[in-house]
Amino acid sequence: MSSSRAASSSSSRNRQSTQERVLAQTTLDAELNAEFEESSDSFDYSKLVEAQRDTPTVLQEGRSEKVIAYLQHIQRGKMIQSFGCLLALDEKSFNVIAFSENAPEMLTTVSHAVPSVDDPPRLDIGTNVRSLFTDQGAAALHKALGFADVSLLNPILVQCKTSGKPFYAIVHRATGCLVVDFEPVNPTEFPATAAGALQSYKLAAKAISKIQALPGGSMELLCNTVVKEVFDLTGYDRVMAYKFHEDNHGEVFAEITKPGLEPYLGLHYPATDIPQAARFLFMKNKVRLICDVRARPIKVIEDEALPFDISLCGSALRAAHSCHLQYMENMNSIASLVMAVVVNENEEDDEVGSEQPAQQQKKKILWGLIVCHHESPRYVPFPLRYACEFLAQVFAVHVNKEFEVQKQLREKSILRMQTILSDMLFKEASPLTIVSGAPNIMDLIKCDGAALLYGGKVWRLGTAPTESQIRDLALWLSEVHMDSTGLSTESLHDAGYPGASALGDTVCGMAVAKINSSDILFWFRSPTAKEIRWGGAKNDPSDMDDSRRMHPRLSFKAFLEVVKMKSLAWTDSEMDAIHSLQLILRGAVDGVVKPTGKASLDEQIGDLKLDGLAELQAVTSEMVRLMETATVPILAVDGNGLVNGWNQKAAELTGLRVDDAIGRHILTLVEESSVSVVQRMLYLALQGKEEKEVRFEVKTHGPKRDDGPVILVVNACASRDLHDDVVGVCFVAQDMTVHKLVMDKFTRVEGDYMAIIHNPNPLIPPIFGADESGWCCEWNAAMTKLTGWHREEVLDKMLLGEVFDSRNASCLLKNKDAFVSLCVVINSALAGEETEKAPFGFFDRSGKYTECLLSVNRRQNEGGLITGVFCFIHIPSHELQQALQVQQASEQKSLKRLKAFSYMRHAINNPLSGMLYSRKALKNTDLNEEQMRQIHVADNCHHQLNKILADLDQHNIMEKYLVAWIWRWLNLCCKMWWWLL
Repeated sequence: MSSSRAASSSSSRNRQSTQERVLAQTTLDAELNAEFEESSDSFDYSKLVEAQRDTPTVLQEGRSEKVIAYLQHIQRGKMIQSFGCLLALDEKSFNVIAFSENAPEMLTTVSHAVPSVDDPPRLDIGTNVRSLFTDQGAAALHKALGFADVSLLNPILVQCKTSGKPFYAIVHRATGCLVVDFEPVNPTEFPATAAGALQSYKLAAKAISKIQALPGGSMELLCNTVVKEVFDLTGYDRVMAYKFHEDNHGEVFAEITKPGLEPYLGLHYPATDIPQAARFLFMKNKVRLICDVRARPIKVIEDEALPFDISLCGSALRAAHSCHLQYMENMNSIASLVMAVVVNENEEDDEVGSEQPAQQQKKKILWGLIVCHHESPRYVPFPLRYACEFLAQVFAVHVNKEFEVQKQLREKSILRMQTILSDMLFKEASPLTIVSGAPNIMDLIKCDGAALLYGGKVWRLGTAPTESQIRDLALWLSEVHMDSTGLSTESLHDAGYPGASALGDTVCGMAVAKINSSDILFWFRSPTAKEIRWGGAKNDPSDMDDSRRMHPRLSFKAFLEVVKMKSLAWTDSEMDAIHSLQLILRGAVDGVVKPTGKASLDEQIGDLKLDGLAELQAVTSEMVRLMETATVPILAVDGNGLVNGWNQKAAELTGLRVDDAIGRHILTLVEESSVSVVQRMLYLALQGKEEKEVRFEVKTHGPKRDDGPVILVVNACASRDLHDDVVGVCFVAQDMTVHKLVMDKFTRVEGDYMAIIHNPNPLIPPIFGADESGWCCEWNAAMTKLTGWHREEVLDKMLLGEVFDSRNASCLLKNKDAFVSLCVVINSALAGEETEKAPFGFFDRSGKYTECLLSVNRRQNEGGLITGVFCFIHIPSHELQQALQVQQASEQKSLKRLKAFSYMRHAINNPLSGMLYSRKALKNTDLNEEQMRQIHVADNCHHQLNKILADLDQHNIMEKYLVAWIWRWLNLCCKMWWWLL
């Protein structure tokens, strides 16, 4: 695939290319499926994949009939697996409109252990489902109808009237009906009380804790951990993490197996191995279980009068495609369990603000799969599958975080390299410096080689075509892509370059940036196959059918054939970096940056100084005022531990006036039990190591003495002078005294805690709670005031899914990641692990977004058993919100000022480089003593200007000489206020 440079954003380019790939891939999937169905034993997978790769896209797009038939076949299949049975119900009447052939036997067979004088119920089209199950089970099924998302109650425990057998009922809505999967319950492994999503989450609690505890920054460590945890949780023989690449092909990124199995780690396989239709189904139904590939599928019988076909896309029982079953059997995998890993689409210019409801957030994409294989039939009960799905969601949240970290590191690296290359260009005023020096253009992005065609000459770096081949490439670009300013392609062969075959396996991918019509920069990449190594077994020539049987080894071989003339794709961030360098080069070569007059520059600098100084003075005054009047205690000490700061809130809480506190040693003001804690905190802060969220107790004085000590949770912020030396410590604290009192009441269930919850006193924070099954059981007055939802509107609703969710809930969360994070902290509390002040946010009834901190604590009965959770919300004060707004405004102004200085620096630098070149030329001519003296003076002036420009680039003169002390104050204030949020 090749693309000429367009004026569109990188994300829109990416979205368009992704859609084109999906459409082309779906067409190819349909072709291969048709060939498989028609050819039976003569089906040759690798040859067909290679043949389809060479088929022009225009011809593929014309095969719409096969595509439609293929998609209908995948999504409207009428077969299920035999480990359960299926009913489709009319929502209004609750009558059966479709059932699997094994349903009558499983649900209506009379058990001798359950005596009955009545005739057993008959299951057929039109049977009312209430006649099949006990009253309690039928009522539970009917209750699910009242939910917008019926799957919230899954799994529902029901018992057959005739046999008394328990079943898990897994409900979902399909077009025109309610589809219910029934799976037998094994009471010895999963007792009948373990129903409901929250109970299922407990099974994955240990695995989730391990993932949560991982240090960030390593995708490999994250993937290896998740496959190990799934391996231990499910007991399968092999567990793999599949990762999909941008061109839709897949890679086994992490793997764990039982001893003796052939490893697949590092295996790459073509995109056709997992068709687009299957990927769509994974997005819809995120867990897929195949119990036995050799088991006979069961037919589903539908009411002939139905005006529609029932879709089984959302059913866990849906039968697998015969092509997939054959593939599994060929690799000696009899059973499998697959979990989808769904992440945010990577759009770099997201136009949607972060504080928008989930419906307006980024699209979701399938990052990959967690795949489990077993060499014998294996059934995994629904609660454990649900736990695995939740584990995959937590994994996806961490993958998103790793994406953000990697993106920031990438951008930082590219910006750093752009700055270095720009400085090299401005100093020499010639493009040659970025190919002849170090670093060079190969360091800007990942590539195997690069070249510069400039002034009719060629400079080559790394693995690059010969000089004549580069000139031929330039000629081809001028003839075929004359109107484009650049080009990027993964395959010169696919892009139509006639000399691609002559390049051999040295170069196949290329990115181009035109400086002008005759000067061009090139970056080159070698074929993907050169970088891929697989540690698995090689093809055995003695296997007569090895070239036809669908198997991972054959998939790997097919993949290598597909990519033998392709390189890794050029990412949007890489193309943006190339484009930025292209603009800088054009300015340097063409001299588009015109000199700016001295008077004009002096005037601009003067204006910036005056505006910036007045603005910073105003901001500093406001920050100091906010600190003095803050509703949280703030205290400061010098390098000797003597108090030199004590705000009004600290005085109010302790009863110690400001005048009396100043000059006393901090250790004399804290309780004896906290002396060692404060001593350590002070020592570390003076060394520059700032501790966070440290709890200690402060003595009370005067009228407050009898109230007992004040409990504070404190962050230490080092105070620094102009030389960046630590000269003191500032403590920003939160008063947790009332909070601890309330928490003690709740955890010990002492006294009338209901009176505490619903007390209108403003000191009582917003509180809500849930029982062990996840139903909302508490919602106090403060919570009503905060959210706009009254207590009676949320009680007896599912806390996760109805009250809080990323869609269709009372309090909407920002996105699915926020919902998963809330699930984790609630589930952790039910497991005994409490959470303090986790970041949290939601939209209230009016659509206003509230950011806060959430503490979740377990609720226990008198016997110490956990009976639910209590959640406390901490809202930042009005002063804190105001301070943050002031800080953000200050940061925006500072950024604008820095950009203005940066522009002036470059505006001055370019003509100076030209003057330097002229002076060097003059020195080589016959000059008298006076003329040489003038050139020497000019050199000194140039040197002095360079020093000034260097200062402008780092901090700018104004910051360094006029308001350095103000910025020190702002830095300290920002640390304190951000911690409070």
